[in-house]
Amino acid sequence: MEDHEKYMQVALQYAANSLEKGEFPVGCVIVLNDRIVSASGRIHTGGNVTEMDHTEIVALRNLLEKKEEGQMLSDVTVYSTMEPCLMCFSTLILNGVRKIVYGYEDVMGGGTNLSLKELNPLYNTMQVEIVKGVCRNQSLKLFQEFFKRPDNLYWKDSLLAQYTLQQELKK
Repeated sequence: MEDHEKYMQVALQYAANSLEKGEFPVGCVIVLNDRIVSASGRIHTGGNVTEMDHTEIVALRNLLEKKEEGQMLSDVTVYSTMEPCLMCFSTLILNGVRKIVYGYEDVMGGGTNLSLKELNPLYNTMQVEIVKGVCRNQSLKLFQEFFKRPDNLYWKDSLLAQYTLQQELKK
């Protein structure tokens, strides 16, 4: 039996750790057979970090580096505190992921609304299950804290920041 909230809580902890370091609070865990096989939070410790280093990509890379023989990515579920962007979504599905669960919607760059059926043959037969809004309130709270920080410059005046700050936490 799937327990989306249980795994999203782990992703939220990775996101909270990122927020504590002043980073964008996205956490991601990848689950296979009721076991977390990879996880990541967006914590940059220097070096040449780019927008290609999104949490979902890092978690996927970590999984692929230690992937066991016979392990199928179509059997994993990816949990992310924020809807994967178009880059992350397409990278996940091209690598075989067929189930994605997320907490908070990315109104500016989310990719899960992409209609695969409208695309070329590589994509239009893919069946991807998307579960949205799991622990949304907790995810929203982290993103609100991030965007309220006066020293934050990352997407500071973006549509995502404005939308996030206008959202009300549900009780």
